[in-house]
Amino acid sequence: MRLFKKRPYISIQKSTSQNGPSVPDGMFEKCPNCKESVYVKALGQERVCPNCHYAFRIRAQERLALTIDPMSFKEWDEMTQPKNPLDFPDYEEKIRNVQISTGLREAVLTGQATFKGVDAAIGIMDSHFIMGSMGQAVGEKITRLFEKATEQSLPVVLFTASGGARMQEGIFSLMQMAKTSAAIKNHSKKGLFYLTVLTDPTTGGVTASFAMLGDIILAEPGALVGFAGKRVIEQTIKASLPEDFQMAETVLRNGFIDQIVERENLRAVISQLLDMHVDPDRSNKEGYDE
Repeated sequence: MRLFKKRPYISIQKSTSQNGPSVPDGMFEKCPNCKESVYVKALGQERVCPNCHYAFRIRAQERLALTIDPMSFKEWDEMTQPKNPLDFPDYEEKIRNVQISTGLREAVLTGQATFKGVDAAIGIMDSHFIMGSMGQAVGEKITRLFEKATEQSLPVVLFTASGGARMQEGIFSLMQMAKTSAAIKNHSKKGLFYLTVLTDPTTGGVTASFAMLGDIILAEPGALVGFAGKRVIEQTIKASLPEDFQMAETVLRNGFIDQIVERENLRAVISQLLDMHVDPDRSNKEGYDE
């Protein structure tokens, strides 16, 4: 019997001694990708691991600040919020609590903004809201995002982050896959551009619908991209899978992603792609440097 077990990392805790040294809480974070403890300030505003370049999960408001032109965001459908169609126990209370903690009404923030002077519709999923799971309200907001973009002849930029369908809404959640896909098809029929950016994690029904329907698909380094979970697949096929299975870099090598872009370069790449694919009359790039 082993009395001692070697830990893979050193725990950093406050000292209980009044005279001993102490480390304030929150000074270090463990990178989910390389497992190294990282000094929080070393992550920078972009919150990127300096060791492996993994992009930490960030909130929708943080994504806006990093990506779009300042003060250019106008929210759409801000009053749309989830219901409880199956009377799932404690679901409404859970929703209220996460709404307070995130400042969002649902797991996706939608609206209109400019990227270096180029107008676009934008959607940002937030994994902090019940892991970005897709319920009726998420599907409705994304559908309306494409419908309004189609009416206004706007390109769409959508950041995905989701654990998949929301189990508390059952079949109503799964129906959003077809609903959003139909809206994207109408947007495409009008010859409008759709860009998706896959962030960690993008899985389940979101991957099986709007996440992989972009004209161009980008991803952040180290993002988990897949449908079913690795453990479920291994149990089904009775075989072990590689360590990098479902990582964005592996998905890129297999041809399902067009490019992996570092978070600090995303704004420049997105604005360049939009500039290439939109009507010149809809852009106002004067005063913006490439």
